[in-house]
Amino acid sequence: MATNNVVSLEYINKAYEKEKGVDTKERILLIRRVMFDGVEASTVAERELHKGRWWAYKWLKRFRENGLEGLKDLPRSGRPPKISEKKMYKIKQKVIESKTGWEVKEVMNLIYEKAGVMYHEVHVRRLLHGWSMSPKVPKKRHVNSASPAEKEDFKKEYWIYAHIPQKDLPP
Repeated sequence: MATNNVVSLEYINKAYEKEKGVDTKERILLIRRVMFDGVEASTVAERELHKGRWWAYKWLKRFRENGLEGLKDLPRSGRPPKISEKKMYKIKQKVIESKTGWEVKEVMNLIYEKAGVMYHEVHVRRLLHGWSMSPKVPKKRHVNSASPAEKEDFKKEYWIYAHIPQKDLPP
């Protein structure tokens, strides 16, 4: 609906309540504050929504041209997948059917065997996460963490590094 017709405050409020997308709700709020509350677009954007003023002008223009539909995000093409949906579905089923679980490198090798595409480990983790799965072996974190003995030694010698006189330290 183009905004050649008069848009009512009630219509905007109902659209705001019905909308589920956070970004679109924010844009509807911009429209309401500018058109019905009489606040300057740049003021609403910068002070209330913490956006740039050009962001506000862009969405006001889209609203004038396309109505509420103009406030929704347009589809983006992005990079096309290297593996067809059908092949990826078969790989996903094979991973899901396994009772023992999979390591990320095993899934990476399976994808290479079935589709001839080598994905990076990080991307395979993203795929597994997208399939609501977690790897059999969790990702190592804090590999270079100090041992308990090293931590205790550090606490004992902390005063040297902190430039605190030893006499002022608690026992």
